[in-house]
Amino acid sequence: MTQHYSSALLERAVDEFAKLPGIGHKTAVRLVLHLLRQDAAAVEAFAGSVARLRREVKFCRVCHNISDTDTCEICSDPRRERNTICVVEDIRDVMAIENTQQYRGLYHVLGGVISPMDGIGPGDLTIDSLLERVTRDTEVREVILALSPTVEGDTTNFYLYRRLAPTGVRVSVIARGIAQNDELQYADEVTLGRSIVNRTPFKEEN
Repeated sequence: MTQHYSSALLERAVDEFAKLPGIGHKTAVRLVLHLLRQDAAAVEAFAGSVARLRREVKFCRVCHNISDTDTCEICSDPRRERNTICVVEDIRDVMAIENTQQYRGLYHVLGGVISPMDGIGPGDLTIDSLLERVTRDTEVREVILALSPTVEGDTTNFYLYRRLAPTGVRVSVIARGIAQNDELQYADEVTLGRSIVNRTPFKEEN
């Protein structure tokens, strides 16, 4: 059913909100009407923070995590264990693992997983950057593959293992405490924390 609006400005705002992932048309209307009930300063602050985020946010030159500076806080922190790199799909997985407080090493954000159906190949991810880090940094002793246990995640794990094997570093994979086809970011903190702590060496039949 076609929605009729009394204002073209309202319609345009609803259309923009509805483009966000997980936001349906009814939710978009509710969000826009909520903003209209706020005072102008609050709405300006909201819009300004989003615009500033898009304009000023950076990606860490080391691990590709989202950051306010060229090198993120995790990579810059001298208290982090620099002999371990945990490979994740995106920033949400970094946040999920950090919330467990069970991991004190570094990260590497791939920016996705290998998915031929979606046209995503190894060259679309930060795999070369990972290999460069491992090869260049003699402190690195272990790479933990912490990708979601999906077909695409397993394919990416296998590809990374094959590329990392010649470097001589230990390659491990998180324990299968997370259900098959579940995304890492949605796992509860206890389960995810145990999966990191109980990681096992990668085997080609994994």
